[in-house]
Amino acid sequence: MALCGLLPEERERRQPLSFDIDIHTDLSAAAKSDDIEDTVHYGMLCEMVSSIIDEEQFDLLEKCAERVAQSIMGMSLIDKVMVSVKKLRPPVPQDVATCGVRIYRTR
Repeated sequence: MALCGLLPEERERRQPLSFDIDIHTDLSAAAKSDDIEDTVHYGMLCEMVSSIIDEEQFDLLEKCAERVAQSIMGMSLIDKVMVSVKKLRPPVPQDVATCGVRIYRTR
């Protein structure tokens, strides 16, 4: 649940967002060792995203996606990331299930 949007109700009431995140990195060390220290811990990624959307407010989904991507790219193992963010109930008069953005960032 996040504060994201330009409309007054979006700035005052949290709304559901959905995130899809694809990480590109060399996972061969983790495949050999079977050790969490050799990979990207997806639980930590979830906590990172949760912290961002709990503590910050965004006018645009683009900015929200960028903040998440920046945070993920701050991790040393990451070569590339794709972040997709969708509003699950966009405030438009049309019958639209979701709307969203997808961004790609690389080193």
